[in-house]
Amino acid sequence: MRDTDLSQWIHDHIFDEGSQQAETRTRLVMWITLAMMALEITAGWWYNSMALLADGWHMSSHAVAIGLSAFAYAAARRYARDPRFAFGTWKIEVLAGFASAVFLVGVAGVMVFGSVERLLTPEPIHYREALFVAVIGLVVNLVCALILGGAHDHHHHDHGGHGHHHGHDHGHAHHDHDAHEGHGHQHDLNLKSAYVHVLADAATSVLAILALIGGWMYGWSWLDPVMGLVGAVLVAVWAKGLIIETGKVLLDREMDHPVVDEIREVMAELDAHADSHLTDLHVWRVGKGAYACALTVVTGDKALTPALIREALKVHEEIVHATIEVHHR
Repeated sequence: MRDTDLSQWIHDHIFDEGSQQAETRTRLVMWITLAMMALEITAGWWYNSMALLADGWHMSSHAVAIGLSAFAYAAARRYARDPRFAFGTWKIEVLAGFASAVFLVGVAGVMVFGSVERLLTPEPIHYREALFVAVIGLVVNLVCALILGGAHDHHHHDHGGHGHHHGHDHGHAHHDHDAHEGHGHQHDLNLKSAYVHVLADAATSVLAILALIGGWMYGWSWLDPVMGLVGAVLVAVWAKGLIIETGKVLLDREMDHPVVDEIREVMAELDAHADSHLTDLHVWRVGKGAYACALTVVTGDKALTPALIREALKVHEEIVHATIEVHHR
């Protein structure tokens, strides 16, 4: 893709079918989560279940975070053509994913505090009623996971597994950047953050159910707050992974990505045919599986121009913008 196509590419990226479907499904999951949150918090307070209360408050953070994800899609679409955003508004979505991860850390802290408090001052629990509500919560979480999972699959087909089949023969092998990214779900970090929230909620629902069954059948009242602590650790681990992943994008830490080596390979091929040397290279992400680069070449070949280098880089279609400086010796 040539630099002049960048603004059009950004617009198409923001308004693609996958992003629209992700926004719609995320908004639906937000409303479902809000309804279940209210039910679990009320039931946990009424039936004295710390595990159920923890799951309810945990779900409240999910409602906020998933709502933030839906808002991010809308904001990214609204400002897609705003010239003040030099490389588009995709990072609004990533920023929402980062904020969601921070919410998860806060919820883990609240869960630890509440569980320790209940361990020190245990109270009677209405196990049967609390168990019924916890099972409903798990079913709702699984439904939400299926809803968001469908959007994940759509993104996987739209953005994942696309090889470079265009007609540029530069001697490069076929590249599949899904292999670099791990899997298609990582392309949309905003959607992934909502998905992680739902999965974390489902996990804490399972822990709450186990705790209530143990307390009801064997009298293990201590299991309820212990499961709250286990759930907090699990949530914190998932939050850490999401913070690292989104923070990497927000801080433009991309120089260890395989696309950097691929750019160097292209430049090495050019060096073999001309007295030239790559002296500076910067690569950063501007969209789902899309990158911009800035590079400087020193050469003794008067025929080597930025246009020729840009043409050579077109074999890697994930490079959607290139700023190229050539110094002739």
